[in-house]
Amino acid sequence: MGLKGQQTRENILACAEGIILQRGYSGTSLEDIIRDAGVTKGGFFYHFDGKSDLAKKLMLRYLEQDKVFFDALLERAASLTEDPLQQLLIFLKLMAEAMADLPGTHPGCLVASFTYESQQFDDELRDLNRQGVLAWRQLFTEQFEKIVEQYPPKTDRPLLELADMLTTVIEGGIVMSKVLDDRHILPNQLLLYRDYVRRVFGDNQG
Repeated sequence: MGLKGQQTRENILACAEGIILQRGYSGTSLEDIIRDAGVTKGGFFYHFDGKSDLAKKLMLRYLEQDKVFFDALLERAASLTEDPLQQLLIFLKLMAEAMADLPGTHPGCLVASFTYESQQFDDELRDLNRQGVLAWRQLFTEQFEKIVEQYPPKTDRPLLELADMLTTVIEGGIVMSKVLDDRHILPNQLLLYRDYVRRVFGDNQG
């Protein structure tokens, strides 16, 4: 696929994601996507086999973008300190700042959107969605595993629960921000979680 073809494919995916996050998967037709993307029906089917294939490609794209985002923040944090607890605290601060810099409320989470409409999808896409959430759990749990080697936690809760709590804060913050049309809720929730992590591991630094 040439550069122009890649740009067309990416444009279709971006348009489809924007519409689905606004209207839901079942409320989005191929005609909506084709019209907003400015392509012909033939152009659409050159890149995708249909709406189901588009949904799978959207999910893969979304999960990869999240991975790139998280990895970049973790790499930035690691470049600033070798202390694993400080790395996570910096990671959370950077994420909160990134969310605060959005021009409006967070557009939404494709994982959550597809979960709400899971009956619309086949087992492959539902499993892909699940694996994406498990990947976040693993990524965040790995950070806590590094921390406990140096900082005994003040709780006996499993580390994966602390990791899941971060995912819950992110997803819940997105929902609250959109429902109340308040772009500050998500970054503020991330900072509250950051304070909680600091207290769990006994750190008093800012």
